Amino acid sequence: MYTEEKLMDEARQGEVVMAKSKSTGNRRKLYLESYGCQMNFSDSEIVASILTKEGFVTTRNVEEADLILLNTCSIRDKAEQTVRKRLVGFNIRKKHKPQLMIGLLGCMAERLKAKLLEEEKLVDIVVGPDAYRDLPKLIHHVEGGQKAVNVLLSREETYADINPVRLSGNGITGFISITRGCDNMCSFCVVPFTRGRERSRDPETIVHEARFLFDQGYREVTLLGQNVDSYRWNMSNKGEIKDPDKPTVNFAQLMEMVAQVNPDLRIRFSTSHPKDMTDDVLYVMAQYDNICNYIHLPVQSGHSDVLKKMNRGYTREWYLNRIKAIRRIIPSCAISTDIITGFCGESDEEHAATISLMKEVKYNHAYMFKYSERPKTLAERKYKDDVPEALKSARLQEIIALQGEHSLASNQNMAGKVHRVLVEGYSKRSEEKLRGRNTENAMIVFPKENHKPGDYVNIMVTDCTAATLIGHVV
Repeated sequence: MYTEEKLMDEARQGEVVMAKSKSTGNRRKLYLESYGCQMNFSDSEIVASILTKEGFVTTRNVEEADLILLNTCSIRDKAEQTVRKRLVGFNIRKKHKPQLMIGLLGCMAERLKAKLLEEEKLVDIVVGPDAYRDLPKLIHHVEGGQKAVNVLLSREETYADINPVRLSGNGITGFISITRGCDNMCSFCVVPFTRGRERSRDPETIVHEARFLFDQGYREVTLLGQNVDSYRWNMSNKGEIKDPDKPTVNFAQLMEMVAQVNPDLRIRFSTSHPKDMTDDVLYVMAQYDNICNYIHLPVQSGHSDVLKKMNRGYTREWYLNRIKAIRRIIPSCAISTDIITGFCGESDEEHAATISLMKEVKYNHAYMFKYSERPKTLAERKYKDDVPEALKSARLQEIIALQGEHSLASNQNMAGKVHRVLVEGYSKRSEEKLRGRNTENAMIVFPKENHKPGDYVNIMVTDCTAATLIGHVV
């Protein structure tokens, strides 16, 4: 169960992307921080790969950095404010190290380029999500005394040929980007403006990356996209074939291709869109044991009128139909969601509809937020952000409390059963215990005995909290 506050606290506490580095010699050092969604963390790995070829080595120690890059998130104002505070702190450091270069990557880049470069002078480099290949040239400009910016969006760039440098990972789980951009134009969302139009990556490169990761010891990959269900290779948005001499691949087919890499490679994916998720995807999930029984299916609101204002493309009834399909085809599937409370004009009745939908679905987990108006979005142009902040907070707390009950009940239902767990690492509280997730994405902690990260183990769950299952090896 995650709230906006918890996610940002994790960022502040150091849950950022920074690479592991041993001997660096006299090579220039790169310090990377990432904020926001998994796509940003994946993009940082692409950036590290590009700059490694230019002679940079990554470091965890900001004190020794020659280049600091922040990969940013614009989805909520609080995320932007956190990044701005970091930039101010880094500029204080720059007074004592004038040659230090500071760059802004990702979703804040296009929107705030002029303000951060010229007005506040907080950064030397600004690079949008589709311009990372241009980083070496931009760095060269900065070294020559200039400011440098490239925030051009692309209809073609997928970085399919770049093998990402895996950063700050456990060597067990990794991300693979399958699409970039988004065409959905939800009225509250800034992503289409910061990441551009949707395009799909060559499926063969995705399978190759999955196979490479497995050979390197990884045992789980998450297929990433703003909307994975709209993945289409060699097809237009209308389903027309672009090149008759090449095969077409949809998301269900792609997932099957990746699942066939090796039965010991677990497959997850994020994020699904209710209007695009087909039964074909669910049947493929049911067919392969190594495709995890877990779907993140954002609902945002439980009332059809609010969903229409959000431009989500489905109704409450459509969404619940998708839930029923999941339960029918994959009875044991865990489901998580995103919920926004206090959207423009949300009434007590509309808020109550979200509560009733939560009670009907009983999500295993949820990411819950207050509405945060973002510049350039349809909602900012068309609707008034008129729900009082205190009421937004009260509604959010009601949602959080209800989800806490559902998460605890979900975990209690898993107690007394044996779960196959992929060991991801040590417990945060004790090196005598290991942690890992089951197929439903529930975190389980247990005594390590003779096991190690990367092993599959069978765990009998004996106890739980709302966030964690507790058990022992059987």
